[in-house]
Amino acid sequence: MHSKIPLSRRSFLKLTTAGAGVVAFPQILPSRVWAGQSPNSKLNIAIIGCGNRAGQDLPSIIEEGENIVALCDVDSAAIAAMKAGNPNPRDRRAKKGGKLQKSIQPAVAKAKEYDDFRRLLEREKNLDAVLIATGQRWHMPISKAALQAGKHVFCEKPLAHSVAEARDIALYMRGNTKLVTQIGTQGGATNTFRRSMEIIQAGLLGQVRDVYCWMDRTFPPSEAIAKAADQIPSGLNWDAWCGPSPVHPFKDYYLGGCLAWGRWLDYGDGHLADMGAHAHNLPLRALELGPPIRVSVQSSESAKDSYPSSNKFRWDFAARGKYAPVAVWWIDGPDAGPPEQFTADIRATYNGKVPTNGCLFVGEKGILLADAWGKGGVMRLTSDSGPKCRGVLDHEAAKPLAQVYPRCPNQNHMKEFLDACKGGAKTFQPFEIAAKAAEFAMTGMVALRVGQPLDWDSANLKAKGCPAADRWITLPQRKKWLAMGA
Repeated sequence: MHSKIPLSRRSFLKLTTAGAGVVAFPQILPSRVWAGQSPNSKLNIAIIGCGNRAGQDLPSIIEEGENIVALCDVDSAAIAAMKAGNPNPRDRRAKKGGKLQKSIQPAVAKAKEYDDFRRLLEREKNLDAVLIATGQRWHMPISKAALQAGKHVFCEKPLAHSVAEARDIALYMRGNTKLVTQIGTQGGATNTFRRSMEIIQAGLLGQVRDVYCWMDRTFPPSEAIAKAADQIPSGLNWDAWCGPSPVHPFKDYYLGGCLAWGRWLDYGDGHLADMGAHAHNLPLRALELGPPIRVSVQSSESAKDSYPSSNKFRWDFAARGKYAPVAVWWIDGPDAGPPEQFTADIRATYNGKVPTNGCLFVGEKGILLADAWGKGGVMRLTSDSGPKCRGVLDHEAAKPLAQVYPRCPNQNHMKEFLDACKGGAKTFQPFEIAAKAAEFAMTGMVALRVGQPLDWDSANLKAKGCPAADRWITLPQRKKWLAMGA
């Protein structure tokens, strides 16, 4: 993210610290953080990453009347498109015009433009918060840099691109008690998500020993990275786009959102990172999962440089307090779904079909099914009459249960973050939770890359008896574009 205005050596040294593999800023907290933000004051917010995902998040910020003071992207076309009221024109899934154009365009018209997030953090002295909607490889480095610069952070999921990154941000968050964070797992803001947590934790399903999460999306079979380059589009800093990840010859198909670059394992982690980050959120929260003790994966083909076309990941978790050991699955590909023996109640509820995505808890006394975002839950107890599931908000057995978790105002995930930045209630999906989810998922990617099951030693960040896993636990990072000395 090369800036158009050169940083002075003195200014750059304020932003950078020599180190290996992690972003390191001095902790700088503006007085407004310590004093608390007035509930009626407007937040000054910067957008880092101006593609389609940011375009989807922005209306919720604008509706609350906050100030969009800066836009940052390594592709000048993305900033120009956002100022025109549209998401990134290079994103093939972008929606054009309509309400999005009318809501975004006036709010961002006067926003300052940056192509280097380090410059933005240095120069925007009155900045309160950042929205990070870059590619996955950039999530943790920019999030940590923003926190260390004293900014509240909303980051799209997943939080990390490696197990080591997940641990790094988890350790950092232990000392962060003032700044607000929220990860973009929007399903967690819904009443059904939080009610499902309460139902499972109250024991209505009995002990849950299996959880199946799935999505029927698929990529082409895994293949090697391309060696022949396409012409780099004008205005795109390809070296900065690659960022901490390796630089490969540019191909047009890398552009177009997480379903484009996310297939390529140097830049993302496929469907597991894209939708698994949503789906695993409910079991992580409802079953109070710690780190897994064993991880395995079966794939349609060996992993080369891209995500395989279909996969079945499994994580085994030890007993935790009142909870029995449990296996959690992530399944993707054209035939993704739970095992046939668990689908009778689901088919009875959904006209003989199994949904194309979901999260199914199989308990001793019944089942609970949500969608892959963890919302819209339905349940059926073995004692119920009739074969169909009923909504978690309506089931008679659940109605006496106390409400344990606060409900999100208007089930608006972004508003919950903005309110917290102004001194309101804490966010429900802070980075402390997101870091656990990221370690959970990224251990699966380690198993995929080494091609064998792993016995996971979370305390030491090691796969027992598998030194080959070290290469994938801590990914090498280029330091040129990180906010640190090279």
